[in-house]
Amino acid sequence: MKKILVRVLLVLLVAALGFGGFVYYMVHNSTSQIYSYNKKTNKSSDDKTTSKQAVTYLLLGTDTGTLGRSYKGRTDTMIVMVINPKSKTTTMVSVPRDTKIDFDDVTIKINAAYSYGSSGTAMEAVEKLLSIKLDGYLLVNMKGLEQLVDAVGGVTVTSPLTFNYDNKSFIKGQSYNLNGSDALKFSRMRYDDPNGDYGRQMRQQQILTGVIGKLKKNPTTVISQKFLDAVGKNVRTDVSLGSVKNLATDYRDAGTTIKSDQLHGTGQNIDGQSYEVMPDSEIARVHSLLQSAIDAK
Repeated sequence: MKKILVRVLLVLLVAALGFGGFVYYMVHNSTSQIYSYNKKTNKSSDDKTTSKQAVTYLLLGTDTGTLGRSYKGRTDTMIVMVINPKSKTTTMVSVPRDTKIDFDDVTIKINAAYSYGSSGTAMEAVEKLLSIKLDGYLLVNMKGLEQLVDAVGGVTVTSPLTFNYDNKSFIKGQSYNLNGSDALKFSRMRYDDPNGDYGRQMRQQQILTGVIGKLKKNPTTVISQKFLDAVGKNVRTDVSLGSVKNLATDYRDAGTTIKSDQLHGTGQNIDGQSYEVMPDSEIARVHSLLQSAIDAK
């Protein structure tokens, strides 16, 4: 569920690429609260978007219902996203929540890094794991899924398998028009999927594709008050509005091709804790993939 929240946020960035200054004006006037508990924006993002270089953001989804509460929760969704205006591509790589890392001399699951400090701490953990430099983060809470999907008028997906979840049935090969509530059900199921959480990630990517399709069909949705209100209530970021304006005016073609990947590990029980342990070869593969996405011309 948290992963799809973050992917819906990606839609805001990608869709905004086609509207330039007008979208910037609307976003500025409707979503200023996204900086409500982080007044400092990321200079790296500003510098790179000003010079039209590829940018790398961390998309985070929390397991709390309200942003800014005293209990921060964990970021069960962590997606590294590279937006490259030169190669006209956007690349997303999901980092499993149970990924084992050694952080500040303590072995933890990577989704706990946020609760130990802040979004900045989560960024540090991902940077250390993948040996990359991040230019900012976007944080989304669980609460906004239905609002965000409903704001674009729902999504259409084809189910890759037959399953039931929370009184909603899906049949393999059949297409469904889903509202926010049903999109949540489609994206939440994990235990009956033969591929577990990795299978769930693929279904969440289907939701993203469906939302992007709706925005392409009716692009003015991104500047609707309903959509912007949903974003303002459920998103926090250190990516400045200046960077968003740069993305809107200079990175629009990067939304043409969206590539998705996943960091794959093996499940292991260590000291009573269930981890996803990443082989060095897999970490090297993902580092190379991201670096290639950044360097592509």
